[in-house]
Amino acid sequence: MKAVFLDAATLGDDVDLGPIRDAVDELVLHDRTTPDQISERIAGFDTVITNKVVLGESHFSANPSLKFIALTATGTNNIDLDAAASAGVRVVNVIQYGRATVAQHTMTLILALATRLVDYHKDVQAGEWARSPQFCLMDHPIMELEGKTLGLFGYGDLGQGVAELARAFGMKVLLGARPGHAPGIDKGVPRVPLDELLPQVDVLSLHCLLTDETRNMIGADELAKMQSHALLINTSRGGLVDEQALADALRAGRIGGAGFDVLTEEPPVNGNPLLADDIPNLIVTPHSAWASMEARQRMVQLTADNLNAMKGNTLERWVV
Repeated sequence: MKAVFLDAATLGDDVDLGPIRDAVDELVLHDRTTPDQISERIAGFDTVITNKVVLGESHFSANPSLKFIALTATGTNNIDLDAAASAGVRVVNVIQYGRATVAQHTMTLILALATRLVDYHKDVQAGEWARSPQFCLMDHPIMELEGKTLGLFGYGDLGQGVAELARAFGMKVLLGARPGHAPGIDKGVPRVPLDELLPQVDVLSLHCLLTDETRNMIGADELAKMQSHALLINTSRGGLVDEQALADALRAGRIGGAGFDVLTEEPPVNGNPLLADDIPNLIVTPHSAWASMEARQRMVQLTADNLNAMKGNTLERWVV
């Protein structure tokens, strides 16, 4: 197996790539690969390893030796899966590597927003506590999570991890049904249509893939159906939420707060409505929810496992 890793730097320089090296006969590493470098760099390789490099029909047709694409990520939106299938290129991703880390980050955002942690920290830094006529500050309303309702859209490994932590805080969990999908019970948890879910939740957390069906699934109309104190969390994919509509809703106080680890464009070199400095109770983190050392090393091992299974023709779970 002759493999090229197009964007190894996206896993960080502190992970051990030894398991991937051991899984292939030859490995060429590139820290990053720009679109104009892709065709040249994959030429002659039967296996491409990538995290975020976009591959499509032109790359497959230009490199007939390509047989496998090993994604070091769960999301597959950077691969044209129809074109890969037509070209006979098998694609496999990694799953269940970041449950603990992403769930932890999600709850961190929920807790920080519910307790107004950032606002109170800023007040202390600005000297507001030192000037207070009493022993404490109570200028920002604090939400107690116990007894509140968490709505989850997406109930795979990550959504289930968040639900487990939320229950430890005494929260009730409901699931949202995608448009066109029937409501019911999923692993003992009620699943209701999104329009029915939104008015019930105190916190809505997104854990689904970005598809044509889910793009901008939370827009101005959906935000208007949420309670005025409700929090919106997105540690899944940018594009699930209409970012301008969210910025407007937060400024107008139509919802209570939001925590986002993902944006439509990453990095946001062209700016983003959620990066304005006048939006209240908003926390944006730089797509770092997945990035603990433990999760990234687990990702390496799972990729190596996939490569070994590809080589031995024993892999049962393919994306295409």
